[in-house]
Formats: sequence, C-alpha cells, structure tokens
Amino acid sequence: MQSLHSESLDRLFKALKTLETQEEYYAFFEDICTIKEMQDMAQRLDTAVLLDKGENYQSVSKQVGISTATICRVSKCLNYGSGGYRLALDRLKEEGEI
Repeated sequence: MQSLHSESLDRLFKALKTLETQEEYYAFFEDICTIKEMQDMAQRLDTAVLLDKGENYQSVSKQVGISTATICRVSKCLNYGSGGYRLALDRLKEEGEI
C-alpha cells in the first residue's frame, strides 16, 4: 500500500497548526479549497457525528444529503480506519461541541 506521507502534506499540516482563529481557518480553506470541497468535508464530518450517535444510513442520507455510498465510506473509516474520525469526535465531545 502506498504511503500517504509526503513533504507536501507535512507542510500543509504544519500550516494548519499555525492557524489560531475560526476566521483564519475560513480564510485559509476558502483559498485552498473550492466551496464544494469544503462542503463535502463538512458533510463527511456531519455523517460521522450522526453515525456515532447510532443513526442509520437512510436517516443520515436524508439529514445530510449525501449518498449511501459516501455514508458507507465514512462508516468504514469511522469503525476501521486510522482513528482520525474517532479522535476528532472524542475531542469535540469533550469540548461540548457535539
């Protein structure tokens, strides 16, 4: 399996670490992503939140407006992936954001 790690991605993640406010995140993401890319990422996180709460695929599809294929991918990553979704969801819960 090909490694995702690269100097370019390391630089991207380091750039993200420099951002301090929500407004700075908005500015950065508006410059680096299309609106659709940002919406897609937000929908995937929304999907992970709902799946973590026990919602079924049909309910998630109606609430978030994405295909069951995408929901399946998020579910697979949430349950069997590298732990990124789980880490983010747990931290959002700790902060009372979800």
